[in-house]
Amino acid sequence: MEGMLSFLLFAGVFYLMMRFGCGTHMLHGGHDHREKHNQPIDKHVVDPVCGKQLEAEQGYGKIHDGTLYRFCSRDCLDAFEAAPDKYMNKYSKGDA
Repeated sequence: MEGMLSFLLFAGVFYLMMRFGCGTHMLHGGHDHREKHNQPIDKHVVDPVCGKQLEAEQGYGKIHDGTLYRFCSRDCLDAFEAAPDKYMNKYSKGDA
């Protein structure tokens, strides 16, 4: 009986997490919240070192001060890591 009570408690918590927590993304097709709120989804980004336009998931990624930057090559990533402040404002933040 104690095992059944534990199972039901676990099942209830699991249901609530799937219904209202992280699982809602999986249940509803994993759509991006920006689509729901009519916010644009960036399909392209700009390499802050050389200015080359990349697909949003292409190249190398580096998070700096909470912002994800994309780089077309390892050389651009290395240049950014050596002196990030040099490239921070080179291109608008929306493009980075």
